Amino acid sequence: MTSSDMRTRILDAAERRARSGGYNAFSFRDIAQDVSIKSASVHYYFPGKADLARELVERYATRIEAQLGDPVGLDPAEAIRRVTDVFRAALVKDDRMCLCGLFGAERDTLPPDVSAATAAFFRMIIAFLETSFGKDGSAELPSALLARLEGALILARSLNTPSLFDQICDPGGLPDRL
Repeated sequence: MTSSDMRTRILDAAERRARSGGYNAFSFRDIAQDVSIKSASVHYYFPGKADLARELVERYATRIEAQLGDPVGLDPAEAIRRVTDVFRAALVKDDRMCLCGLFGAERDTLPPDVSAATAAFFRMIIAFLETSFGKDGSAELPSALLARLEGALILARSLNTPSLFDQICDPGGLPDRL
C-alpha cells in the first residue's frame, strides 16, 4: 500500500467518525484501529489532530465544490437543486451529517485552523449560490437557504424521518403538523 493510499484511508476513517459525532468523536487511536495501524503511524501522516481535521475539512470542501460545479450562468433553481442534493446525499446515501455543519456547531472548541477551514466551506457554498442568483434579489438569501438545509438535515436525522428533509426543503410540501 502506498503512502497516499494510507493517507486516504486515514482521512476516510476520520471523516466517518467526525460526520457521526464531530471533532471530539475521534482520536488517533480510534482511527489507527479503523485502518489497522498503530496510533503512532497516524502521526506520521498528520502531526496533530488539528492537522488531520483541517485537511479533512479541506478535502470535504473540495469534493463538494467539484460536485456543485461552476455556478457562472447557472439558473438559480439549478443551483438550489445542486446544493440541496449535496445535503440530501449526506442524509440518504451516507446517513451522516454534513462535516462542516457539525464542526460549525463546535466552533468554540475547534483549533483555529479547523474553524477557519469550516468557515471557508460555508463561504464557498454561499458564494456558489450568490453567483448563480445574480444581483436581482428575487431568489432566497443564500445564507438562509444554507441554514434551512443544515437544519433540515439535523431534524430529519434526529427524528429518523428522512422524508422530513424534502418536506422542509420544499415549503409547499410541509404538512400542517409534524
